Amino acid sequence: MKKIIALLLALVLVLTACGGNTPATEPAATTPSATAPAPETTPAPPDTAPDKETVRLGLLAGPTGMGAAKLLQDSADGKTANIYQHTLFSAPDQITAKIISGELDIAAMPTNLAAVLYQKTKGGVQLLALNTLGVLHLLTAPGETVASVEDLKGKTVYSSGQAAVPEYVLNYILDSAGIPGEVEVIYEAEHDAVIAALASGKAKIAVLPEPKVTAALMQVEGLTKALDLTEEWNKAAEKAGNKSVLSMGCVVVRTEYADAHETAVSKFLSEYEASINYMKDAANTDAAAALCESFSIIPKAAVAKKALPGSNLYFAAGAEMKAQIAPFYEVLFGFAPASVGGALPDDAFYYGN
Repeated sequence: MKKIIALLLALVLVLTACGGNTPATEPAATTPSATAPAPETTPAPPDTAPDKETVRLGLLAGPTGMGAAKLLQDSADGKTANIYQHTLFSAPDQITAKIISGELDIAAMPTNLAAVLYQKTKGGVQLLALNTLGVLHLLTAPGETVASVEDLKGKTVYSSGQAAVPEYVLNYILDSAGIPGEVEVIYEAEHDAVIAALASGKAKIAVLPEPKVTAALMQVEGLTKALDLTEEWNKAAEKAGNKSVLSMGCVVVRTEYADAHETAVSKFLSEYEASINYMKDAANTDAAAALCESFSIIPKAAVAKKALPGSNLYFAAGAEMKAQIAPFYEVLFGFAPASVGGALPDDAFYYGN
């Protein structure tokens, strides 16, 4: 019996020694929270993850999203102070639902929608920065000549963006020229439907935003940029003594998020401004266009390259932002109160004001 016990004891000692090949931390490693990031969270670089906050960013395809392309690449490369987990949307209403539900922290959208959302959520979002000025152009097909807004009298114009900024911009310009009601405007539901009308010959004059302007010029032979509606807006505003700046795109932040993550918001503003400045610098056009395609903000780099110069990428925040956009909201409110949510935004709407 003593021999059997001695043999068993020896066997236990051998097995214990061999057990050193099994990691002592294995049970902890099988716990999901110890091995995987939270769902839909972009993993941080190992050395910097503890110091970084994740910002859930919503972007729109087109000019409103173009300014963030360098930011997204820098985040992917681990070069940003925050981690940017982004989602790309094709329509503003998709972003609206996500930011109201709290699934996004910061989101790009049309400027008038930001004001509407502020009223709808009873102060649940704030205007964080402007990112795009006017991107609308009036195009003419062969056989049509439009050298001034007054030349539109008695003509038919095709456009998209009814009950949105494009409609209010066009109305303001026509009103300033003294020809409201003397221009027939036919609104299509989609930008591409306007391009199709130009291609078929049904439309001879049309209003489109970039990058659809560039797409139309590439698709429809003989099409010409006749008027830059940002310049026409500025003329109308100066004539009326209005200090408004045509501002079509912006980013908003959820108020609750901004209050709880002031440092992350501050870092975002700094990095976002740097990204916009990079994207609009003519020296970076090729690289910027490639980034637009890489993140599917513009389908093709060739289109992005031609569209970037006319996309009017811009950055303004704080008091500068308010000074530029508040008079613009007054113009929109004058045309249609519902376009800004039924009331002009109060001071609490402007982050950092």
